[in-house]
Amino acid sequence: MADAFDLTIIGSGPGGYVAAIRAAQLGMKVAVVEKWSTLGGTCLNIGCIPSKALLHASEMFEEAGHGFKALGIDIPAPVLNLPQMMNHKIDTVAANVGGVDYLFKKNKITTFRGIGTIAAPGKVFVTPENGARTEIETKNIVIASGSVSANLPGIEIDEKQIVTSTGALNLDKVPKRLLVIGAGVIGLELGSVWARLGSQVTVVEFLDRILPGMDSEVARQFQRMLQKQGMEFKLSSKVAGIDKQDDGSLKVRIEPAKGGDMELLDADVALVAIGRKPFTDGLGLDIVGVALDERGRVRVDAQFKTSVDGIYAIGDVIAGPMLAHKAEDEGIAVAEILNGQAGHVNYAAMPAVVYTNPEIATVGKTEDELKAEGINYKIGKFPFTANGRAKAMLATQGFVKILADVETDRVLGAHIVGKNAGEMIHELVVLMEFSGSAEDLSRTTHAHPTLSEAVREAALSLEDGAIHI
Repeated sequence: MADAFDLTIIGSGPGGYVAAIRAAQLGMKVAVVEKWSTLGGTCLNIGCIPSKALLHASEMFEEAGHGFKALGIDIPAPVLNLPQMMNHKIDTVAANVGGVDYLFKKNKITTFRGIGTIAAPGKVFVTPENGARTEIETKNIVIASGSVSANLPGIEIDEKQIVTSTGALNLDKVPKRLLVIGAGVIGLELGSVWARLGSQVTVVEFLDRILPGMDSEVARQFQRMLQKQGMEFKLSSKVAGIDKQDDGSLKVRIEPAKGGDMELLDADVALVAIGRKPFTDGLGLDIVGVALDERGRVRVDAQFKTSVDGIYAIGDVIAGPMLAHKAEDEGIAVAEILNGQAGHVNYAAMPAVVYTNPEIATVGKTEDELKAEGINYKIGKFPFTANGRAKAMLATQGFVKILADVETDRVLGAHIVGKNAGEMIHELVVLMEFSGSAEDLSRTTHAHPTLSEAVREAALSLEDGAIHI
């Protein structure tokens, strides 16, 4: 006898587990199918959460070694205890995964362990690693199977020397020379971790800039900051191959992106961080006729419905930025839609953060996009060098940049490079959610002294001018 549910979700990452909880809150009987032994998907287990644990720990290590003296704190040079740093990461992951377990029990969500395959609309087979297959009957199915790291042709990942983000989070020693392939968010975040811990980091990027898709001015200035921290960049370049040497090192073949003479680079570890791709293996989508797009993503309409009635999809497996919070919002929206509510995600006010030091946070349009769309815009900028709190914290790197419509003053985009940028961006997200203007922001009181005053000053600079510059 098959188990019967109102909703079955395949995948327990940020999209899947949030959809499950919201659906249960709305009174649905919910099942979640997860192939891993722990809940939380890539984000909680081998992505967002463990990387932030190492980012924070490595920042503290660097600050103790280089920043304390100027603050009047004299200590011996810090000594890296990498096993303990990894234990901190493991404990952080366990706490977050345990939290999802608790929430599933609290909301009476049933978990099935194994590979979920859609046998037909309303029917899911769960194949565990050991034991018999289980059949689930369900009114609706949500695909939330996420994504996996993309790879380069001819390069064999072993997660020891040639690694994806998964292996880069589990190195047992600091590599003397780390080659990062790809200057996107993942490559720069993990590259910065190991650079702070002592690696000589070289980043190879096919394009002529870092952080593709982000505001080009932000990318240019941020690259200079990373270079001052010791990271090297080879832009407009591609990795043609990686050869393992008898001495345990790697010989990397690098060529100009547009063709030219090959260069050889020595490395101890190579991190392949060229992006991620949707994961649909084993779902049986071809069997039930779920349509994919040209990039292997599940096609959905505005209500997240696939080409097959009763089957929906959210998160990294559909079009849009591969962000955990995007998947979470879609999870809430699809649960509400299935309950007859008006679930909605405002992609125009979707923040993104690069958790380096300093951080980068962005929402809305970039200057490049506004130019391409022919929109008449104005720019307000304010540097943290003129912010009192930033001076006190020795955190004067970076700036706030706000883009607003010339005619309406409506804020169209915002970009922050600086300490705690990922926290500060959200007042701009809220402002844009309510179609706010730069004047709305400039007339809003900000506590003094705070880093957030720089946001208000950037808004003021769109009008008569900032006060403190």
